[in-house]
Amino acid sequence: MVSGQRVGYIRVSSLGQNPERQLEGVEVDRVFTDTVSGKSIARPALSALLAFVREGDVVIVHSMDRLARNLDDLRRLVRELTARGVQVHFIKEQLSFTGEHSPMAELLLSVLGAFAEFERALIRERQAEGIALAKARGAYRGRKRSLTPTQVTELRTRVAAGEPKASLARELGISRQTLYQYLRPAPPTPR
Repeated sequence: MVSGQRVGYIRVSSLGQNPERQLEGVEVDRVFTDTVSGKSIARPALSALLAFVREGDVVIVHSMDRLARNLDDLRRLVRELTARGVQVHFIKEQLSFTGEHSPMAELLLSVLGAFAEFERALIRERQAEGIALAKARGAYRGRKRSLTPTQVTELRTRVAAGEPKASLARELGISRQTLYQYLRPAPPTPR
């Protein structure tokens, strides 16, 4: 019988994704949600969850790839939690880890974690191939430009007049890095 809290962890890669569907129908006492890429090291909600959970708690995650960036990260997180007496339950894989170090639990964690990592690599590869094919047929235009040519001309004029770049970036709704990209001289056109 579990005496602690049921704590959910959700990670979505973008604001457009629906985080609620990951733990839909699962009763939890508290939920920690990150909106970051899985490869990102900075996951503030995960850090908060790790600081929050105590012995007897159960961490519930939709799937292994939502918790960890790669197999090493997955194994480290599960070991860290279970060593503190926290159970880890993955809904999609229907697996729970309690800290009982059985060879079968280690094998399942490693094999399923490796499959999740492999699946992400395949998705990235297919995405890159799709972009290359779209570029070859002229269908891929890339990301839409943040500023119009008129805005770029005005930006350059205002920077040359000495206006602070940070305030111009805020006014235009772009990052300073994007502003500096617009200030770079245009590459020469081939003859």
